[in-house]
Amino acid sequence: MLIIDADGHVAEGASLAIEAMQRWPQHITPRADGRALVIEGRNYPEADGPGAGCPREHGLSTADGINYSSAEGVLGDADRDQIDTMVLYPSLGLCVPSLEDHEFAAGFARLYNRWIADYCRPTAGRLRGIAVTPIEQVDVAIDVMREAKDLGLVAVHIPPVLKTRNLDHPDLDPFYSAAVELDMPLGVHGAPGMHLPKLGVERFTNYIQVHCVSFPFDQMTAMTALVSGGVFDRHPELRVAFLEAGVGWVPFFIDRLHEHFEKRGAWIERGWQRDPQEYLRAGNIWTTCEPEEPILPGVIDVLGDDFIMFASDYPHWDGEWPESTKHLRARPDIGEKSREKIGGLNALRFYGLN
Repeated sequence: MLIIDADGHVAEGASLAIEAMQRWPQHITPRADGRALVIEGRNYPEADGPGAGCPREHGLSTADGINYSSAEGVLGDADRDQIDTMVLYPSLGLCVPSLEDHEFAAGFARLYNRWIADYCRPTAGRLRGIAVTPIEQVDVAIDVMREAKDLGLVAVHIPPVLKTRNLDHPDLDPFYSAAVELDMPLGVHGAPGMHLPKLGVERFTNYIQVHCVSFPFDQMTAMTALVSGGVFDRHPELRVAFLEAGVGWVPFFIDRLHEHFEKRGAWIERGWQRDPQEYLRAGNIWTTCEPEEPILPGVIDVLGDDFIMFASDYPHWDGEWPESTKHLRARPDIGEKSREKIGGLNALRFYGLN
C-alpha cells in the first residue's frame, strides 16, 4: 500500500538559523540560554505566558533511533515506518506570517523556500517541501508563491487567521486566485508559541492546555471563514487542507455549519452559496487524520473517505514514530479501499504528486 505522510515536519536544525542570522543580524539572534531564537525581539518559540508554545528542548521525539538531523536520516526513519513519501511542513519556518518587518519577512520566506527545496532535492521525490509566504503582504506573497512553484514545492502554508483579517477577507482573493492558477494547494497550520494570532489559547499559560485547544480552534476558525465567507464560491478550484487537529471534529463542525447555512445563511453579507458538504464533495476541503483515531470509521460513514489523508506529525513529541502507520495498516474497522485512499491516494491528488 502506498503511504504518503501528508503532514510531517522538517526539523530545520542549525543551518537555516545560522544563514538567517548572518543575513539579518539586526532581526534574529540566539537567546543566551539556547532555548529559543530571538526574532524581532520575540522568543521563537515563546514557551511562557498566554498561549505558551512547547519549550524548544521538548518539542521533538526522543524515540530510540530517530534521526531527523538530515534528509538522509529522515529517509531512513521513513523506511522504518514504512512511509513512501513525506510532505514536510516547516517548524521554525512557521514563523513567517508573524514577522513584522516587510523586507525581512519576504527575505526570510524566500530563504526558507530555497532551503527546503535544496533539502528535498536529492531524495528522488520522497521528501516534498511546503512553501511559506509573507501572506500579510499579499502582492509579495503571490510572487513568493510563484517562485516556490518553480522550486518544486508542492503546497503553501497559511495561518488560521491573519493579524487583523480572517481568511475570507477580500484582500486575500488575489492570493487565492494565484494559488488556483499555479495549482498550489494550501495547508492551514497553526503553531502555539510562534506568535501567530491567538484564538482562545491566551486563556492558558500551560503549554499542554494550550496544545489541547489550539489546533481544533484554529481549524474551526479557518473553516468558518473559508466556507461561510464565500472563498470556495469565488475560487471553486481552490484546495485547502485543515491540518494537525485530526478528523474527528470535521463531521460535527460540517453539520454545525450546515445548520447555520440552512437556517440563517442569508445573514452572511457576501453570500454563502452552497451547503458545506458540497464544498467537501467538490474537493475544496481536505483534512488529515491520526490513524488511531477511534472515530475514523464513523467519519468515513458520515462524510466518505475522499478527503482524509494520513499524517504522522513526525518528528514532534506527540507523533507515534516508528509506528505511526501501524494502526492504518492493521485496524480491522475500515475497508481496504478507504485504507488505500487515506494511506496515500488522497494525498497524491491533493498535492498533485507524481
